[in-house]
Amino acid sequence: MLRKYIYHSLGIACLVLCFTSCKIPGITGKTENKTVPASYNGSRDSANIAATNWREYFTDPYLVALIDTALHNNQELNITLQEIAIARNEVRASKGEYLPSVGLRAGAGVDKVARYTSRGASEATTDIKPGKEMPDPLGDLLIGLYANWEVDVWKKLHNAKKAALGRYLASVEGKNFMVTNLIAEIANAYYELLALDNQLDIVKRNVGIQSSALEIVRAQKEATEVTELAVRKFEAEVLKTKSLQFDIQQQITETENEINFLLGRYPQTIARDKDAFNTASIEQLKAGLPSQLLANRPDVKQAELELVAAKLDVKVARARFYPSVGISAGIGYQAFNPSYLFKTPESLLYSLAGDLAAPLINRNAIKAAYSSANAKQIQAVYHYEQTLLNAYIEVANQLAKIGNLSQSYNLKSKQVDALTQSIDISNELFKSARADYMEVLMTQRDALESKFELIETRKAQMNAKVNIYRALGGGWK
Repeated sequence: MLRKYIYHSLGIACLVLCFTSCKIPGITGKTENKTVPASYNGSRDSANIAATNWREYFTDPYLVALIDTALHNNQELNITLQEIAIARNEVRASKGEYLPSVGLRAGAGVDKVARYTSRGASEATTDIKPGKEMPDPLGDLLIGLYANWEVDVWKKLHNAKKAALGRYLASVEGKNFMVTNLIAEIANAYYELLALDNQLDIVKRNVGIQSSALEIVRAQKEATEVTELAVRKFEAEVLKTKSLQFDIQQQITETENEINFLLGRYPQTIARDKDAFNTASIEQLKAGLPSQLLANRPDVKQAELELVAAKLDVKVARARFYPSVGISAGIGYQAFNPSYLFKTPESLLYSLAGDLAAPLINRNAIKAAYSSANAKQIQAVYHYEQTLLNAYIEVANQLAKIGNLSQSYNLKSKQVDALTQSIDISNELFKSARADYMEVLMTQRDALESKFELIETRKAQMNAKVNIYRALGGGWK
């Protein structure tokens, strides 16, 4: 009899499965393109600075101390760490969904039935022992175990767990990408601070040069060699240059506070060595091969893991069209009197049940979820390809920038040397009345601007050194 019942149940399940599976809507997926160019500039050298630890890549001890503090105290990074913990808990939750759940149930109650009712009249007979009436009120005591389990026939729950695991790993890569960006942001702000320090020194030196020139003009005015106009022009130029000091000092304060914010602390002076700005070497940087971006760039790995999770979501959504199989069971003791509670088999109760449920009519919600999961999977493919393309372009841009800035810095250095020499020449010509005061002023102004531009170019070189390291995926290991 039991075998016949099982065969009938299997037959019904097969019919339901055939009916539901034949009506699953078709969708069009998309496969990601992982192909990248063979090299950045024709080089086949696989050496890559991304493999260098950030403590070795940045040799300035003050900068290293700042980065180390930020990695412990930065609030945004700590928020991300908590998001990772949340994603880890979601993995644990999804894992528990496809495992049987077992619980303990205990209860106690009392039931008083009115005697002059149909139920009361039927119960006014005898107790379990002849000659005794049913207890009134009637107690009810229960203790037992129960279990529920959805049999994961179509791997719906298993794939959901794998998708949650993929998103957890993606959140870890997201944290790594944040670490890379945080290190780069602190390094760039630090070099910005050093550049401002050097600009402030140049302004102070230039004030001294212009003040000396002003004294010469005043002496010539006393000798009636120049007019009061020349004196006023030189005074205005000195005042203008002095005012630059306060603009730069304000920028220094703001940059220091930007770094303090990244370090998660209140404003304080940033310890630094401003001489390191000019002595730091811009060595030949090894970019390796573009294919290494797939392993080194955390954002590329994050996009890949999110793509894997999106593909699993499609499988989970598809499995919802199939029947779900559930099993429930329970065992325990129940009696109306504590003295009878553990009498076996009189007070023993148990149950075992299985159910099969499949969507047949009005499956619009399931179809919509299936189509949405597929659309998100295609979206994840485009996002992955976009992330990979962006990574390659960032590296290519920084490599070109490093080469162009090197040429620009050499030319600007020669320009600064020429204009610095022209200040002495113009002063001598002015003393001998072979140059007017406007030529002296313009020469001093051009020399100051060229020195500022040289510092900006140097800062851009240091930023490029930082940004190529970040673009290649360095800093998080």
